[in-house]
This record gives sequence, C-alpha cells and structure tokens, in this order.
Amino acid sequence: MTQQFTTLSQAGHTLHDSLANQALFILSFSVVFCVAIAAQLLFVRWRSWFPGAESEKSLIKGVRAGVYTFLSHLN
Repeated sequence: MTQQFTTLSQAGHTLHDSLANQALFILSFSVVFCVAIAAQLLFVRWRSWFPGAESEKSLIKGVRAGVYTFLSHLN
C-alpha cells in the first residue's frame, strides 16, 4: 500500500496549487511585459491599459502591478 503525502502551506494550499500560481504569474508577467516593451518602443501610453499600473513610474513595477490586478480578478 502506498501513501500519498501532500505538503500544505500555512494558508492551506497544496504545493501543486503554489506551483500553478507561480506558473500563471510568470506567464502573465511575460505577456504583459512584452506588450509593455512594444508599446514603450512605439511611444504609446500603455499604463492606462492595465489597471493598477497607472501610477507606477518604473516599467517593471507597472507590469507587476498590472499582473497582480489581473490575477486578483481570477480568484
């Protein structure tokens, strides 16, 4: 008989859920980052496209804020 062990975090999420969330963040960050880079090179105001990124001055912080806002709508 084999036993399956699952590792739970403090919030009660399994390790599989944590890895899925990280993968979703990385994928979303990559897509938003590519859009932001393309818009930045074309001198387009892209921060208004992503809620949460409007007030950020840095490209990376703006992308991160946009991704966090997007991910909060998925839950």
